[in-house]
Amino acid sequence: MVDILLERTVPLSLDEAWRRLTQWPRHGEVVPLTRVTVVTSPPTREGTVFVARTGIGPLSFDDPMEITLWHPPTADDGPGLCRLEKRGRVIRGWAEIEVRPGPGGRTRVLWREDLRVRLLPAFADPLVRGAAGYVFGRAVNRLLRGA
Repeated sequence: MVDILLERTVPLSLDEAWRRLTQWPRHGEVVPLTRVTVVTSPPTREGTVFVARTGIGPLSFDDPMEITLWHPPTADDGPGLCRLEKRGRVIRGWAEIEVRPGPGGRTRVLWREDLRVRLLPAFADPLVRGAAGYVFGRAVNRLLRGA
């Protein structure tokens, strides 16, 4: 099991940071070799399902996820929290995306992941943690920049 915590403080409103982080198809644009397809009809809510397909050809795998908690930020600067359950054959676990008021009118972003990669022994956890932290950190930065 690998735990990852990413923290960012950005010059965006809560709503804008939330919008950028929860545009699921955009995740496929910022994660290498990945395409994200939303399976359920909009709007995003608890029960929304999407699939991240990662890899090339026969070396690809699906990472299906379901939103189990969906609380967008409120107009009075109340924090937002989204929890995803990862239910794939290769990757299991969960992810949480949280936005909350930060210093100087900025937004504080917390991205938490708990990953379990099937068939990998525990001694590989540091490698998975390093690779996943790099990939997710880069993805979060690009999503928040809107680029």
